[in-house]
Amino acid sequence: MRSVEEQQARVTAAAVAPRPVRVAISEAQGLLCAEEVVTERPLPGFDQAAIDGYAVRSVDVQDAGATVTDEDGEPAELSLPVVGEVRAGSRQPIRLQPRQAVRVDTGAPLPTLADAVLPLDCTDGGSARIRVHKAVRSGDYVRRAGDDVQPGDVAVRAGTIIGAAQVGLLAAVGRDKVLVHPRPRLSVISVGGELVDVDRTPGPGQVYDVNSYALAAAARDAGADVNRVGIAGTDPKTLREVVEGQLIRSEIVVIAGAVGGGALEDVREALSDLGPLEVDRIAMHPGSVQGFGQLGRDEVPTFLLPANPVGALVVFEVMVRPLIRIALGRRHPMRRVVAARTVAPITSIPGRKGFLRGQLMRDETSGEYLVQALGGAAGASSHLLATLAEANCLVLVDPEVSEVRTGDPVDVAFLGQRG
Repeated sequence: MRSVEEQQARVTAAAVAPRPVRVAISEAQGLLCAEEVVTERPLPGFDQAAIDGYAVRSVDVQDAGATVTDEDGEPAELSLPVVGEVRAGSRQPIRLQPRQAVRVDTGAPLPTLADAVLPLDCTDGGSARIRVHKAVRSGDYVRRAGDDVQPGDVAVRAGTIIGAAQVGLLAAVGRDKVLVHPRPRLSVISVGGELVDVDRTPGPGQVYDVNSYALAAAARDAGADVNRVGIAGTDPKTLREVVEGQLIRSEIVVIAGAVGGGALEDVREALSDLGPLEVDRIAMHPGSVQGFGQLGRDEVPTFLLPANPVGALVVFEVMVRPLIRIALGRRHPMRRVVAARTVAPITSIPGRKGFLRGQLMRDETSGEYLVQALGGAAGASSHLLATLAEANCLVLVDPEVSEVRTGDPVDVAFLGQRG
């Protein structure tokens, strides 16, 4: 029986990332940047107002708020004439003369000689002339050209996951396209004479095709571009045609329901000359019986998963998902693992690594992680999809451990919605 780690090493060694492609920045979100994006012009591209107010020379308002007297010794208030207005987007240059102010909007280009902006609440808000209540220093409320990015700076580095901020920065430096690691294409096929699609009513001995829907959703969550083929016939010739068609268009192929009974023989007969495909027992539960090989001219990684939806999803999580993440260029393809204490006993099958459904919680007082295993005794309810839907983690139990007592520490893989 092969260990989980040995099988994972075998699978990940077959990972091949698709060639980087150039896409519109609106399509790049969630993908890994495959180039160093070097900006060619400063950001901002010109000195601009950072706030609505009045552009001034700071030297002209340095006495605002101080006690100032006029020629007769009477208290005087500092005021400046407003000689114009500049709105955001204006392309008409204005030159500011000493002891003048120009009304400016946020983002408007700063008039020549102006070195500061008076916020509106530092004045009386006048239109022809303003009284200045408070001084500003040179550079106050001004975005200088190149404050954010200078020409030659790297705006987005290779290996960065492109999120909303990166998309905004790419747009800000004038890039409409960017080189990225694309989503690997993954095809999901279900095999089994007992299967019917969800738009039909099952007859005697028939069940709904759960796996193609569940596995397609898991693959999308991992970041793949998914083609859900659905149910393939058990006739070897038909099955071969379906699989061959997907090998041409995919970087990964997943076939569910093909590791036991007559279905396995059908699959072996259909795919025997497409490449080596081994079905082994792996020291894990659920999903110990699984298959893997590299088929077709391009040696596409191909997985055979159990018919049991819970087993299929767990094998996908442990074996297939890391392959998708590697193909995406992610440095850390595995789920985040945290230490937690059990709130109830857990049983596991000795000799196999357990990947048991659980609910991860956090103690409000201590901040410690706590975990509750779902589904009862190991193996007793491994088929229950409802408990997997309730789970937000997998409890990892070492092969040499058959029982975990209440309060014992265990490793837990957090099943976040993304990441």
